[in-house]
Amino acid sequence: MFIKWKLIVISICVITSVFAVEEVPMDSFYDVRTDYSVFSGRISDKDDSGHIIKVSSENDNIKFFRAGDPVEFRVARLDRSPCHGHVRSVEPGYFILYVRDYTPCWGERDYFRRGSALVFKAKSLHKRIESMGRYRVVLLRRKTDFLKQLNGINSFLWGYNQKKVHLATDYDKKIMELENQKQKALEGYLSEREDQILLQRELIKRIENVDKDLEFYRIGKTELYDDRWHMDLELGLPVKPRPQLEKDLDAK
Repeated sequence: MFIKWKLIVISICVITSVFAVEEVPMDSFYDVRTDYSVFSGRISDKDDSGHIIKVSSENDNIKFFRAGDPVEFRVARLDRSPCHGHVRSVEPGYFILYVRDYTPCWGERDYFRRGSALVFKAKSLHKRIESMGRYRVVLLRRKTDFLKQLNGINSFLWGYNQKKVHLATDYDKKIMELENQKQKALEGYLSEREDQILLQRELIKRIENVDKDLEFYRIGKTELYDDRWHMDLELGLPVKPRPQLEKDLDAK
């Protein structure tokens, strides 16, 4: 039974112009009951010394081998002790193994045949697969986060034109309201100007009327002094040659 980690994956799919969020089960494909250290393979090639062999295997997990990993193996259908080797390199479908001694698993035979079926056991591979299973969960969560971000970006881009129109409409309304307020303010200011002009004219007219009244109601003193001069002259009192003017009196 596989241990499964359920993750939320955002599926970006436009269905009737709606982004759908789907919950799908995902796991690391790691089975705690499986012994990943045991697998089979065949000798596909070897060097002249026979100590370096190339092993082919249909087990995809050999890609997790690292140089230097210890491996033990035995020949299929031979009930003997295992031989020991170390991984030198890995390539798709193959790994290169260094074996110093074939005696435990093959005996004293001189020739170790190509195509021989081998059963391998590598504890380091099992531990690495276990850690890779946990790391795959980390990658799945990271992918989920990226998908969520991508979903948000796609949602924004999908609704960009519509939101752009709404945004432009909102600002057009605000601009129209400001234009109306501006027009009302200018009309009110113009009306106030006209009122001030009328008031200005009325005040000027009233000032002119007041000036006329002031001129009309101005009391003159010259005639009084002129009458007094004639009376003094008739009475034989000493007088000046002519009546005093108002400006002369003001000078005194």
